[in-house]
This record gives sequence, structure tokens and C-alpha cells, in this order.
Amino acid sequence: MSSANLSKSIFLGIALTFVSHNEAKAQLTATGQIRERTELRAGQGTLQKEGDKAGLFNSQRARLNIGFTGYRFKVFMALQDVRVWGQDASTINRTTTEANNGILLHEAWGEIMLNDTISKIQNLSLKAGRQEISYDDQKVLGGLDWLQQGRRHDAIVFKFANKGWIADVGAAFNQNKELNTGTVYNGVPTAYGAGTNGIGTMYKSFQYAYIGKKLSFGDISFLFFKDDFNRYTNVTSGTPAVTTKVNGQGVWSRNTTGFYFNTNVTRKFNLTGSLYHQGGKDKDGRSISANLASITSTLQVGRKLFVGPGIDYLSGTDGTKAVTATSESNLFDPLYGTPHKFWGSMDYFYAANGFGKQGLLNYFFKMKYNAKDNLTFFLDIHGFESANTLSNGAGGELDSYLGTEVDLLVRYNLTKMINLEAGYSFMKATNSMASAAVKNVATPDLSPQFAYLMVNIKPNFLAKK
Repeated sequence: MSSANLSKSIFLGIALTFVSHNEAKAQLTATGQIRERTELRAGQGTLQKEGDKAGLFNSQRARLNIGFTGYRFKVFMALQDVRVWGQDASTINRTTTEANNGILLHEAWGEIMLNDTISKIQNLSLKAGRQEISYDDQKVLGGLDWLQQGRRHDAIVFKFANKGWIADVGAAFNQNKELNTGTVYNGVPTAYGAGTNGIGTMYKSFQYAYIGKKLSFGDISFLFFKDDFNRYTNVTSGTPAVTTKVNGQGVWSRNTTGFYFNTNVTRKFNLTGSLYHQGGKDKDGRSISANLASITSTLQVGRKLFVGPGIDYLSGTDGTKAVTATSESNLFDPLYGTPHKFWGSMDYFYAANGFGKQGLLNYFFKMKYNAKDNLTFFLDIHGFESANTLSNGAGGELDSYLGTEVDLLVRYNLTKMINLEAGYSFMKATNSMASAAVKNVATPDLSPQFAYLMVNIKPNFLAKK
């Protein structure tokens, strides 16, 4: 064999080996989810009036998740349909289907590995597309999985991980449609409820940096998050006078800075806490100076029982002071987190509905009992109080205590892919909760209840039998 042919054979052999190696490393994943949840609401989210009947409905989430990992890249897509049983006609009804917008692309992202396989760095990558963004305990940034439609962001994130360190830098930039001029953004996308925490407006853009370190006794992290909201002016015209919101160029920027820690003080005693400060301007252009402080303790008692008290403080505005367009806001907004996880299963605070501007004190005691490997019981008791003075609207003050909530929950794993969950919550609310300063409900039922039953099936379509 000539030297030229020998060289070609060697080159071809190396190429085939390389291709075969990378094909072997390529991995396709295909999973799904069917989650059915039946809810009985008798004052969930907001107090109902005395004599109102409870609401009963079944909602459904269906997801199809497809992922592929190849040489120096990953792609992932999650197609999602969320709807309430009966909201669509049982045969073709185009208008109804379009109005409900049940089907959407929950995630669709690609990740490029910037470091080769021989690099000593664990991960250096760029992830772009629609994606969930979750960190730490999800108090300020989380996937909000309780909500059937969840939460996602259209963003790009630079990711680094090595020797216990994690560093992510991300950004997003929203537009309503393709534009030839300007960058004005209407923060209420067509046919979709915008924002969370009752703000009713989507961010125009955001930029953030997250740094975390895993330690032998726990972990600690730092977060800087800046979200921007399109500026607007209120224009009044006509007879009778009508005020219209007119978006313009530029943004108001809000920044949130703080840290989180999770530490094992002893083998059976854990402490988790966070501290954040919020500044800049809110979505209406008001200056902000607000704070969040939280600490949670967990003590293992015996082999199966975990208990612990904790407290959350989210600052607010003094209800006895006049609020103007130029006055400073002290209301802390927990951004894009998972409020259902922290401030009661009945979602009175920091969920889609607003609850006033006076902030929140949440005193709680939690219990978790692992009866079996596949059976767990939970009991959470919350005491909710306004973090600031509540006004009665007539120059006086209201009692700051809002109510006591008890949440009961049981989870049972029938198999690795089938989970059953049932919950029951009740509250003893005060008249302050029903006041115009908080929920603004006349003749309220001050003993609201909430119950649900959920079936969660998560098949792995490519799993070996």
C-alpha cells in the first residue's frame, strides 16, 4: 500500500472512530406529563362574600418534552396544553379555542457548550430561547410549577460551573411584534394576563447575574436582577374625560440585590435564609426602597419527622400616609418566584391577586412526616400580619393581624411515574383582611376553605421496560 493510501486509511479510520464516538454520546429524551387537578374553592385567592357558593372545577396540564444532547450542544422543547374541563366545545369551535389560548410552547431552547470535552472546566455554555429560570429556594426566581401553565422567560443565559462554583449571567428583551422603528413595548401581550404578583405588566427587558458556591456545610449565593418597564404617560381627553395610557420610548428600571444561604448547622438541624434589597423605579415610575428578609429552620426529630419555625418579612408602605406619583414606594415585590410555596396554599399573598401595599409578616411552623418511602404528610401553620400600618380610610388604624391559615397536604407515589396529592386549607381571617386596605370585600366570609385532589403522571417514553 502506498504511503498516500495508508495516510488516507488512517485518516478515514480516525474520522469513523470520532463520528461513532459522538453518535454514541448523542442522547434523545422523550418524556411527558398529564396533571389533573380538581379544586374546591370557597374563598381561595380572595375572600368571598357571605352566602356565595363554592367553586368546583377540574384543570389539566398536558406536556410533551423532547430533548436531544449531541456533541457540544443540547436542545429542548416542551409543548404544553392547559385548560379547564369544558371550557372548549366538544366539537370544532375555532373561536372558543383561539380565545382560550390553551396550547403554547412552554420551553424551546438550545444550549451550546463553549468548552470542549477535554476542558478542565465543568461547564461553560450559552443557553438561548424560551426557558424556566429558577434559583435557590425559588423565592424570587422560580418556575412556579403549582400554576398549571407555569412560568417561563424568553432569554439568553451565559452559564459557568466549576469546582462547586456556579455563575450565570442572563438577559431578555421583549417586543410585541416585528418593528421597523422604535422599541416601544406594550407590557400586556394580546390575550394573555401579564406579569405576576398583581402588577399586570410584563417587563420590557431584564439583566441579571447569579453567583453561587457549594460548601461542605451548605451553599450560599448572590443575585443581582434588574427588570425594566416601558415608560408611559397618562393622557386625558374628550367629554366626558377619558384617561388613556400612552407608551413612549425609554424604561423605568427596578433592581433587586441580595443573597441566599442554606446551611447544615448540625447533622439534624438546618437553617435557610435570604436578604434582598429593591431599589430603582417601579412599573409606574415611582422610586423604590424595599426589603425582604427570611429565615427558616428545620430540625429532624427521630428518623421520619421534620419540624421547624420560620419568619418572612416583606416591607410595605405605611397605609396612613398619602401615596402620590412622586412618593417613594417601600413595597417589596418578590419578582418572578413561587409564592404558593411560601405564603400559604390559599394564595392570598403575592399571587395573581393584589392584597394591598402594606407588605407582609409571615410567621410559620412547618411539619413533615415521612410515613413510608412513598407516603409523606405535611402540616403548615401561618400567622399573617401586615408589615405596616393599615388605614381604616377615616383617619384611624386597623388591627395589623390578617389571619391564621392551616395547610394540610399528603403525597403518595403509586409508582415512579404516578403521583397522587391531596390538600386541604382553611383560614380564620380578620376584618382587617376584608378591609379596603387589603382585600376590599363587603360582608365577607371570614372562614375561607380550599381543597384539591391532584393526579400527576410523568411517563418516560424511551425508558426500558
